[in-house]
Parts: sequence; structure tokens; C-alpha cells
Amino acid sequence: MVEQEVQEQHRKKLLRWTVALVSLVVALFAAAIFAICIGSVSIPVDRVFQSLISSDFWRVITGGHATGTDNIIVLEIRLPRILVAGLVGASLSVAGVAMQALFRNPMASPYILGLSSGGAFGAAVAIVLGFSLVSGQFAIPLMAFIFTFLTLFMVYGISRTKFGVPVTTLLLAGIAVGAFFSALVSLIKYFSGDKLSDIVFWMMGGLWNSNWSLFWMALPFVLVGCIILLLLAREMNLLMLGESQATNLGVNVKQIRFIILIASALVTAAAVSVSGVIGFVGLIIPHTLRIIMGPDNKILLPASIVGGAVFMIVTDTIARTIISPQELPVGIITALVGAPFFLYLLRSRKREIWGW
Repeated sequence: MVEQEVQEQHRKKLLRWTVALVSLVVALFAAAIFAICIGSVSIPVDRVFQSLISSDFWRVITGGHATGTDNIIVLEIRLPRILVAGLVGASLSVAGVAMQALFRNPMASPYILGLSSGGAFGAAVAIVLGFSLVSGQFAIPLMAFIFTFLTLFMVYGISRTKFGVPVTTLLLAGIAVGAFFSALVSLIKYFSGDKLSDIVFWMMGGLWNSNWSLFWMALPFVLVGCIILLLLAREMNLLMLGESQATNLGVNVKQIRFIILIASALVTAAAVSVSGVIGFVGLIIPHTLRIIMGPDNKILLPASIVGGAVFMIVTDTIARTIISPQELPVGIITALVGAPFFLYLLRSRKREIWGW
């Protein structure tokens, strides 16, 4: 009798997960099509689908150019921006899940270790000083990516002791390094002259420079990072029980923690490099889906990937249409949504904030 009840509960849980995940995928496609349709020039759904199945589609994604007004707007302007938005949302959201599991705290986010400050410094160096390993449109994204990753290694190196890497020390080192890079960014801004507006706009977070080249640049890093984190879902579940319990259950805590940090930094760096600093995505989406689906990372990770993509596509669509033909940085929209949610989290879930 007990076994039957357990099986029934398991079946219901799988059904709930399946329905939720399918709903998120449907919402993703609906949001993408809706975002393609609206803008300063509205395009009906049937013409959008005609563009997506036209021969121009394959020509454009391989570096060519579209023909016809509809195809140019859909394939060269809106579609790559929507795809980049989806990558950024998925990256920040899945990194948020990983950080929250690693620190066992729902207040953790992808930027908790100062990664955004490091990325901002790299971008500021490229914008103001003109220093980068490459030239052209990849100059700023590459420097942001490199410094985001370097920040992780700095934080990890500072935190490391002969006994391992304590989570508390890791967090405090991240705060200190992040503050250091923020100070350097402020210093560069002070002497930036007419380049100040470029730094400010980059730090606000926006997707107006999105194109197919940036999408293909970010895609491999996002895929690799997401796959690694998905494969570590079981280990994340065990880490949420505590380090000693995870060790007793056969988890190599030091090794797994390092891999999670690397994978999280990889997807975060990819997101920061193409969009600038966009906050609250890694906090809002994982926590919302955790309320709906529960804390099991086996479903929370894939759901957050899709949910983060939906959220970013919707918020970016609002950002570029709310004051059309001008547009707002999408980071402003996510902050306007995320800050009240953050306050709600503080008020309603005080016990969870200090540990699970």
C-alpha cells in the first residue's frame, strides 16, 4: 500500500514537471514569435513564418544577407536579437540556480562573486583605452568575457587554503574583488571624457548591438556551461543538504564545487560579454520556478534555462517598444521587476534566506 502511494506521488510529480516544462517551451516559442512581430514596423504572423522558412534564412545565418524588407527586418534585425536575449536569459538563470545550490541560499545570484564588476572593468578598458586582443565588434565583448573569467580565478585563488575553499571565504572574497573592480571602473569613468556615455550604457545592460556574429560567439560557451550544470544536477541536490552530508553520500565536494564555479562563470561571462550587466534575472527566475516545481535541480535547471530565455525575450521586447522608436536598456526593466521581487523575498522567506 505504501509502495503504491509512493509510486502514485512520483507519477504525479513527473506529470507536473512535464506539464510545466512543456508549457515553458510553448511560452518560449510564443514569446519569440510575438517579439518578432512587434516593433517600430509591425509584421503579421504569417509573413514572419514566410521569412523563417524562406531560402534567405539559411543565407543569413551563414553570413549572407536577406532580400526584401520583411526578411531583412525579421532575419537580420529581430531574430538574432531575440536569440541573443534567449541566450542571456538562459545563462543568467541557470547560473543563478547553480549559485543558489552552491551557497545554499535563494538570495545568491550569478554576480555574487563580483563577476559583473570584473566584466565591466574589461569592457571599460576596451571602450576608453581601446585595448583589446581583437579589433572591431568583438573588442568589447572579448575583454568583458576575459575579465569576468579572470575575476573568478582571482576570487577562487584568494579563497583557497590548504584545507579547501570555504564557502563563506569565497563569498567574502567575491565581495572584496567586486568592490575593487567597481572602484577601477569608477576611476576609468572619471577620466573617460566623451566615452563616459558608452560605459554607462554598457553597464545598464542592453541588447541593441545584437547580431548573428555575437550569437554564434556566445552560443558554444552557453551550451558547454549549461550541459555541465545539467549533468551535475544530482550533485547540486546533495550539496544543498550540506557539505558533510554530501561527502558522506560520495560527492567530491571540492572538485564538484570548482566545476560548478567554472561552468557558472562560463555562462555568466558569455552573457555579460554580449549584453552588459543585467541584474535580477538569476534571482527572479530560479526562485519563482522553485516555488512552482520544488527544489529538485534535475527539473529546476532545465526549467530555468527555458524560463530565463522567456523572461529575457519578454523584457527586451518591452524595453525596445515601450518608448518606440527609442528604447530603454533592458537592465532597467529587469531591475524594475526584480527589485520589488527581491523585497518580497526578504519579507516573506526570511528563514530560507539564511540557509536551507
